[in-house]
Amino acid sequence: MFRKKKIVFLLLLPGLLGLLAFYVVPFFGGIYFSVMDGTFENQFVGIDNYVRVFQNRMFQLGLKNTWTLSLMCAPTIWLLSFLLAAMLKTLKERSTTFRNLLLLPYLMPSSAMLLIWLIMFDYGGVWNRLAVALGYERVLWLEGSALRFPIVLLYVWKNLGFSMVLFSSALSAVHPSLYEYASLEGAGWWTQAFRITLPQVWPTAFLVFVLAWVNAFKIFKEVYFIGGSYPAEEIYTLQHYMNNKFSRLEYQDVTSAAYMFELGVMVLFAMMYLSKAVRSPSES
Repeated sequence: MFRKKKIVFLLLLPGLLGLLAFYVVPFFGGIYFSVMDGTFENQFVGIDNYVRVFQNRMFQLGLKNTWTLSLMCAPTIWLLSFLLAAMLKTLKERSTTFRNLLLLPYLMPSSAMLLIWLIMFDYGGVWNRLAVALGYERVLWLEGSALRFPIVLLYVWKNLGFSMVLFSSALSAVHPSLYEYASLEGAGWWTQAFRITLPQVWPTAFLVFVLAWVNAFKIFKEVYFIGGSYPAEEIYTLQHYMNNKFSRLEYQDVTSAAYMFELGVMVLFAMMYLSKAVRSPSES
């Protein structure tokens, strides 16, 4: 038995070394940079960097926009994926084609998706041609605050299928007799979805929401490719701030901003986990 455990550790060693080299060491190295002044003498300044970055207008703007986009994206993907999974369950074997179509965008390269979006939302693209056909004016979707709509739509289109698959796997474990009894009692589809289905799959629902929120923080790549390093203020995210600071080798500002944002995310997820922990005993 001991020999088998040693073999397992040897197999895990390359992955653990990579985790240590590319995640653990940079994490603590970033903390070191964030409390130094970055000069030749590299003196310890404590939280001065954090205070200075927090008072920076562009940091505040990026932080506000990042949370705003996350609040728009994560609940939307969670609700739509749950409703789609509940509706596809009623189709049974016929739902396979729809599941594959919804999962396809998740497997597509980001460059291909961005090309499709640029074509669709261009001034002479599909959306504006449709608007003109319906009697509306063209909109500059790829500029200013209007860019929020294509970005959120792109995020939903890309991540909807994956979240829906997670919900579908959890829904398959719900016993059909619960729905049969609810139907006999006169409960409609909507009532069954939120009174039976959602409580039964609550652990998976919590996981889907966490993953949707984490993926919403990664929306910078799409915004960067469309809007560049200095987009309109309405879509300037915290990642823009850190990327621009990194390009100027201002590592103290990058690390300070990153750890302040990480603290906010950890507080958010801790609150979500506590709410889940409090809800679970009450349901049992």
